[in-house]
Amino acid sequence: MTTALDLAALATTAFGLVAAAVVLAAAGRLLPAVAVLLDFLTAAGLLRLAGDPSWSTIAAAAAVIAVRRLVVAGLSAPRPG
Repeated sequence: MTTALDLAALATTAFGLVAAAVVLAAAGRLLPAVAVLLDFLTAAGLLRLAGDPSWSTIAAAAAVIAVRRLVVAGLSAPRPG
């Protein structure tokens, strides 16, 4: 089961990279592409967490979620000027 979850996490990461590249090409802006990538990395981290619930995996998933929240907050903040 762990091998299947590792492969699913790897596939999710690869799809995230492709989706971020598509968003970057379509929107021409980096921040939305990073937000999409972080969503996919969050999903991959949660898949890895389901397979191996160690403290390092929990910390990695928490770090990705924290960075994702900061990026989304930066995207939704009003621009000065």
